[in-house]
Amino acid sequence: MMQKAKILLVDDRPENLLALEAILSALDQTLVRASSGEEALKALLTDDFAVILLDVQMPGMDGFETAAHIKRRERTRDIPIIFLTAINHGPHHTFRGYAAGAVDYISKPFDPWVLRAKVSVFVELYMKNCQLREQAALLRLQLEGGVHPGADDREPAGLLAELSARLAAVEEQAEALSKQLDDDSADAAAVATAAHLERKLTGLRRALDALEPGTGGSAGALPSQS
Repeated sequence: MMQKAKILLVDDRPENLLALEAILSALDQTLVRASSGEEALKALLTDDFAVILLDVQMPGMDGFETAAHIKRRERTRDIPIIFLTAINHGPHHTFRGYAAGAVDYISKPFDPWVLRAKVSVFVELYMKNCQLREQAALLRLQLEGGVHPGADDREPAGLLAELSARLAAVEEQAEALSKQLDDDSADAAAVATAAHLERKLTGLRRALDALEPGTGGSAGALPSQS
């Protein structure tokens, strides 16, 4: 059973964090609080997150500076950031948010349904990526002969067939997600992330096809999963 995704909530005001938790609790994921930019960066050192909700106006390290640090780290630079702000200084302020690496910029008070829907898209993309990486790792392990004690000793052809079927299920879900994003006129960043996931799926499908008997493929044909 796949673990729950972690969502990082960053705001210096406890009442705002409580409100975010109330809105996002319906997603049934793990919500992690951070009351400052520094605390958020510490959390990102050890845990992987599906998406970050980041308040812009914070004392000390504000949201823009926090986002800049996140984007400079190789481990965290691809995590989607949604900026939350109680003020709107116009297009220049918004542009600064996108320039800092945000995928979305929402002004308070925001619509709880809209925020929950946006976060759910990134959670679903994150889960698909995790599933893809796990299946690729399993395939590498089996092809390299590193079977764990107690694992069933299936023939390579049977293993490939099972992995191919699992990959087909993920491909179908990714295609449905992409269609949903198109239908809902979603953010360009979410559409781009979905397209990136589909490219990874295509690469893994080609690698699996190359490993079929008679194709002359090898474990070295597997794409790297970053």
